[in-house]
This record gives sequence, C-alpha cells and structure tokens, in this order.
Amino acid sequence: MRNDHPHPHLPTTESAVTAIREVAAEYCLDLTVTDDIGADRTSRRTAAGVFTVLDADGSLPHEAFVELGGSPAVTVQVFPEDDARITVDGVEFADVPRDAVPAFLRSVYGGLAHVRTRVFPPGQWLIVPLPGDATYKEPVFGGGLSPWLARSIR
Repeated sequence: MRNDHPHPHLPTTESAVTAIREVAAEYCLDLTVTDDIGADRTSRRTAAGVFTVLDADGSLPHEAFVELGGSPAVTVQVFPEDDARITVDGVEFADVPRDAVPAFLRSVYGGLAHVRTRVFPPGQWLIVPLPGDATYKEPVFGGGLSPWLARSIR
C-alpha cells in the first residue's frame, strides 16, 4: 500500500502532544501542556451541557493547549477534530492538520519560517514551508515586529 501522506499520522490528541514533546526535546525547549478532556471542557463543544463528558457518539473528546518556551513564543492548541491552531509570536495559523504540527514546528525552530514584506500595497506575512508542497502563510498584524519576526525577514 502506497502512502502519499507527507506527514506521519497522529490519530489522537495525545499522539500529537507526544510528537510536540519530541520536537521540544530536539530544540531544547521547555514545554507546558494543559489537557481538557470531556465534552464540557473542550472549547468547540459549547453546546454540551454542564457535566456532559461524552459526545453524542459516545466518544471522549480531548483537547490540549501546549506552550513552548524560547524564541519565538509558540502555542499549539490541538483539537479533537484532527486540527490545531498554532500561534507564532502573535501570528495565528488556524486549521493546521494535526498530522502537520510537528513538521510546522520543525520549520519554525529550524529556521525555514520567514517573514515576507511588500512595500505597495504594504504588508507582511509569516510564511512557514513544510516538507512537500505545503506552505502556510498568514498576515502579520500590528505596528511592530517581535525581535524574532524582524530577524526572519527575507
């Protein structure tokens, strides 16, 4: 069977957190993890009643919020729906597939992520290339760039 998927499959939130821990160890980064388990605790289950632990299908949703130490400031919120929201120095990347999270972090900490600027119309974007053809690009808002973002301009 041929696997055309460019990233190892991470079937659960816990497997994604384990992969993030491995990336943090590779780059000697501190890590803090907060787990929210149960339908009444996860952020996307706002319709769940108080003390409702299971989803309607009987599954137990698990969400994790990970803060990585060092520069740049990075947080990862891993959702039970197979995606994540990654924030790099205030720039938010929503809907990153859970399987792509480790490659995304390696791109950031490995020096591949960079900022592109344009004079007219003015704009700045944080670009995070991943192995294969995937590239994530989000605008950088705000008046000033963080020191890490400023050093990443190409």
